[in-house]
Formats: sequence, C-alpha cells, structure tokens
Amino acid sequence: MGSLSLSPQVFAILASLIEERIGIHYAISEREILAEKIGPRAVEAGFDSLLDYYYFLRYDEGAAREFDALIDALVVNETYFFREFDQLQLVVDHFLVPLVKAGRRPRVWSAASSSGEEALTVAMLLAENGCLDKVEMVATDISPRILARAREGVFGRRALRQVPVPALVERYLQTSGDAIRVRPDLLARVDYRRANLFDEGQVRALGTFDVILCRNVLIYFREERVRMLLQRLANALVPQGALFVGASESLLRFGTAFLCEERSGIFYYRKSP
Repeated sequence: MGSLSLSPQVFAILASLIEERIGIHYAISEREILAEKIGPRAVEAGFDSLLDYYYFLRYDEGAAREFDALIDALVVNETYFFREFDQLQLVVDHFLVPLVKAGRRPRVWSAASSSGEEALTVAMLLAENGCLDKVEMVATDISPRILARAREGVFGRRALRQVPVPALVERYLQTSGDAIRVRPDLLARVDYRRANLFDEGQVRALGTFDVILCRNVLIYFREERVRMLLQRLANALVPQGALFVGASESLLRFGTAFLCEERSGIFYYRKSP
C-alpha cells in the first residue's frame, strides 16, 4: 500500500492535533517517522492528501472511528511478561499484600497497559500470595485494537522474552506451539477499560487507587504534558498512594506532588500527604 508525502507545514498541524488529542509528541526531526505511520493509514481511509486527512480528522463529525484507527497506527505496544520484575514484586509484597492483610481491598491501575502483560504479571504474584480475589486490578489503554487482544489473553513467544521465575510460567501460562495463553481465572481478575490519559473525565471515572503503574509512558510526552498527566495521576491516588514509573524515568525535575522513596534499590513515588 502506498504512502503520502508529509510537508513540514502539514506535519506541524497533524503533530499538533495528535498531541492535543492523545499527548504523543513528534519533533520536527521525526517527520519521516510520522509520515511512515500516518500515510498508509490515510491511504487506507481513502485519502490522497494528508492535508485533506487532517481536515477530516479535525473537523468532520464522523471522524472519531477513523481517529481510533489512527491511534492504533501510532501507539507503541511494546510490553512483555515480567518486565522490570523487581518493581512488580515490590508493588505486591510491600503495598498490596500488606493492605489485604490489614483488611483492605486495594485497587491497582496499570495505565497505558497495552496488551496487558504488566497487569497479568501482578495477578500472578497476587495469586502466589493467595490474594488474587482480594485486589481490584484495572488496566487501561487508548487503543481499542490492543485492548481487544488483551481481553483474549493470547500472546506470542516474544511476550516471554524474560523469565525470571520459571515456576510462574508453569503455573499460570499455557504454551501451545507459538501461542501463550493466560490461565482463565487470572485473566478474569483484570478489568480492561479504554481510557485516554489526557481525558480528565475518563481518568476520573476510573476512581481512586492505592497503586498506579505508569511505566515507560512519560517518555512519549513533552514536559508540560507530563506535568499535566502527573497531576491527574496524583488526583487518582489515595493519600499516601504509590506511583511507579519506568526504571529509566524520573519525576524529580518536575517538582510534583510526589515524594521519591526507595526500597531495596527500587525507586517509586508517594503522593504527598
């Protein structure tokens, strides 16, 4: 399928629209990258001009479904089971299990969860502690296509590129050829929902959480968008709730409503009291 040329002027308005709607920032140096993603999508939708495609997305009342299709072409669905596993162990052992033992029913949110391996890894660890049915897990993503895949609970071999605890794979994942299936009782414990992190109403509708996982997400946004998102995440946390970002991400330069804490060499952020 052919693509379309993307002039600097049309790049500017398309990139602005994308950032406005879903937060993802494209620098001018990434013009060709955006063209490779958006051009084929526009052609498939029947457009022979990216300027016409922009006007359709911006002003046409029936453009919502097409923008969903564009989102699927833009978002990075890079995740796998046991990613940054030490963080997830800390989430379960230091936060969720103690809350369960204290008589609480904690809530954890996997934000920008992609196909769901992060939330399912947490579910495995909860099951190991006898807490699977005592914690409410919500996993959200902006992509309808990736959420549909997550709800099926079927993955390819690359989803197991790291296996720090083979016993978890044996107990909770079923391998058949190149397909990996999650045990049904585990999959049923994750509530998959669609949510745009930059839609205040959608985030507010999720309720509040004891732990939020928003890992390896902030790198796609400009600083002002990150500040906006962090405030939204802070509002979604209970007092003293914890936010986990990617191991290579830091909030210290943003001066947010979070306090950085460390445990066993793992950094996370507490909501200021």
